[in-house]
Amino acid sequence: MKKLVFILVLMAAGFSANAQNGAKIEFKEETINYGEVYKGVDSGKRTFEFTNTGNEPLIIKDAKSSCGCTVPTKPTEPIAPGKKGVIEVQYNMNPGPISKTITVETNAVNKENGMVALRIKGTVLVKEEKSILEKKAPGPLSR
Repeated sequence: MKKLVFILVLMAAGFSANAQNGAKIEFKEETINYGEVYKGVDSGKRTFEFTNTGNEPLIIKDAKSSCGCTVPTKPTEPIAPGKKGVIEVQYNMNPGPISKTITVETNAVNKENGMVALRIKGTVLVKEEKSILEKKAPGPLSR
């Protein structure tokens, strides 16, 4: 009986030790809120900063957007344990609400299937420009 308990304890320790090995990704934030931004004033560029908190190199295999209006750029080289990296996102600043997802595929063992869903949100406004040629409404002094 003691041998069986000892074997089970060793197996459990072995499984938990294996679960700790590998690359791990931790993002500073997984959602970026642009807030209210103006087309032509804001570039639409943002960065998602992450750290490899694991003990093996982190590989960003792919980064895809939910639409063509958002273009992610991923690191091309593996990220060493303890080092930081960024995924850049360029939104094309179409006027209206922003609600997009960037799916990142990695070799991280701390994310289900190595997948991470990053999000951007906010609203793009268009600045109203008044023409100097626009006719002014008559005021109390214009008669």
